[in-house]
Amino acid sequence: MAERVRIRTAVGAVLRVEAVAEDEPCYVISVAARMVGVHAQTLRTYERTGLMDPARSRGNIRMYSPHDLQRARWIRSLIDDLGINLAGVEVIMRMKAQMDALEGQVQSLAAELNRGRGGVPGREG
Repeated sequence: MAERVRIRTAVGAVLRVEAVAEDEPCYVISVAARMVGVHAQTLRTYERTGLMDPARSRGNIRMYSPHDLQRARWIRSLIDDLGINLAGVEVIMRMKAQMDALEGQVQSLAAELNRGRGGVPGREG
């Protein structure tokens, strides 16, 4: 859901701009590629290899969200800065997803454990 943001310009005028939700698809491939600093074909390659999955419009046009752009920048950084190939990027991304899932399970189990102790941390039950 978009939220309204007020921005004061250099000349003192106030603009009302709607902030875009992280997962809201709003950029076509040419704009997304320019924002990430890659060619549109590069984004297509990321999609073809399964590293990205942008939303599609009714006309089947790729639409990228701010989250997609952040992911594309991360992929580009892994490739350009660290010299990792696409297969390596895929492994890293899969491992990160597994780590995030495990972290969520640990937090869930810790919350369940705390509920079983009456919500008192450090109290043995």
